[in-house]
This record gives sequence, structure tokens and C-alpha cells, in this order.
Amino acid sequence: QVQLVESGGGLVQAGGSLRLSCAASGNIFSINSMGWYRQAPGKQRELVAAVTSGGSTNYADSVKGRFTISRDNAKNTIYLQMNSLKPEDTAVYYCYVEAYTSRYSLLSFVWGQGTQVTVSS
Repeated sequence: QVQLVESGGGLVQAGGSLRLSCAASGNIFSINSMGWYRQAPGKQRELVAAVTSGGSTNYADSVKGRFTISRDNAKNTIYLQMNSLKPEDTAVYYCYVEAYTSRYSLLSFVWGQGTQVTVSS
């Protein structure tokens, strides 16, 4: 099995910064991609940012220029640097990983437990 451990959420004032971390561990053969989704109260979960094994990144339009996703392949860890935070960024942020657990396995998709980010105005 693959496990994810997230950290770095919290309360920050508008205009401030936070850095989220997500570490994958367990039975990992290779990772296809990792990233972050978020879900605000009453809204659907949306993709925030993702990074592939090759280093390609993808961002939601609402966070482009403010958030940066990075990856430490040796540690199977990703980071989300969030700058210029806005109240509308308030949500539970969920890390995910797409990984193979062996050479012949199907691709597994695993969610983290979520971490709360609250931006006050």
C-alpha cells in the first residue's frame, strides 16, 4: 500500500504565504504524478497543481503566478508554495499520488488525509 502524509496547513492573513508538504511512502515502484486538490465548503474538489515524474507542471488558472509546486524525487515528496494568499484560497487541501506498486501493477490513486488552509481577510 501507499501512504501519504501531509503537513503545513494553517491560518494566515490575506497576502501571506504557506508551504504544504506531502510525502509518499510504502510499496512504491514508481510515481506517475503527484499533486494537490482543494475543496471549499459547499464546492466541488478542484485540482490546484500537479507535477509529473518528468517534471511537467499544471496549475489551476486561479493560482497561476501565486502557487508553485515542486518535487523531491529522492524523498517522494512534493511541496506547494502558496504566496499572495486570498480568502478564496480557504479550503481543505488534499494531496494525491498516482503510483505503481510493482512493475506489473495497475496504477494506484491515493488521497492524503487533507490539511486545512484558512486565509483571513
